Amino acid sequence: MDAALSPVAPHEVEDIEIQLLLEALFQRYHYDFRHYARASIKRRLLQARTHFGLPSLTALQERVLHDPEMLPQLLGFLTVQVSEMFRDPAYFRALREQVLPHLRTYPSLKVWIAGCSAGEEVYSLAILFREEGLFDRTMFYATDINPDALRAAEAGVYSLDRIRKFTENHQKSGGRTSLSDYYTADYGRAVFDKSLRANVVFSDHSLVSDAVFGEMQLISCRNVMIYFDRPLQDRAVGLFKDSLARSGFLGIGSKESLRFSRHAGAFADFVPEEKIYRRREP
Repeated sequence: MDAALSPVAPHEVEDIEIQLLLEALFQRYHYDFRHYARASIKRRLLQARTHFGLPSLTALQERVLHDPEMLPQLLGFLTVQVSEMFRDPAYFRALREQVLPHLRTYPSLKVWIAGCSAGEEVYSLAILFREEGLFDRTMFYATDINPDALRAAEAGVYSLDRIRKFTENHQKSGGRTSLSDYYTADYGRAVFDKSLRANVVFSDHSLVSDAVFGEMQLISCRNVMIYFDRPLQDRAVGLFKDSLARSGFLGIGSKESLRFSRHAGAFADFVPEEKIYRRREP
């Protein structure tokens, strides 16, 4: 049998479809998922295909190419929107007890929350900085590639049934106040005080293709790079390196590491058990 006509396994066809679909998203809408970890992106695309009741990933590609209103829905599958306030409380306790004492020495501060999702970490950091008396001198930059996530983050409205967990995390993080001081309950929702957004800039930004944010004293990007392949992880870490002020701090997710990055030498362990690093002096 001619090699060109030999049978192709279904999973091989799916892999080809995924490659074509990701290239189509980039060419049509300039969203670049081509260097996301392939196993993760495949799982999410198959979930999207099932959700929309389509027979194949090729059919999904055709829909999203010809119907721009499909894009936000597909982005909801391709970007991970799972978080909670003060997630991994020990991380926030380490920021409170070990990082913020250094940040107090600055007259003004810039903090970048990269991949902010629906804003849970934004409000966590805003509350933490307010409790430690640093909020008024800090500008927070909250970025994500998903416009729906950014709108949710800016709204600051969460289901009331999530507040119990948020409150537990806040207490474990060393919270000095009651979380209830920062929201009002209304019709099954918790609406966070708009004053927490007074110093926050919400912005579309892609770690895949966009440029640096300059002179940050703290960058928190947690559980985002775990979905990238190695070259894209290197790009992101290089972006953080170039965006940090001298001796600035970088916090990443508990399952992430800088160990194998080509930029690892630019960082020193600061609180290694919580994956908090400090930018070395150039």
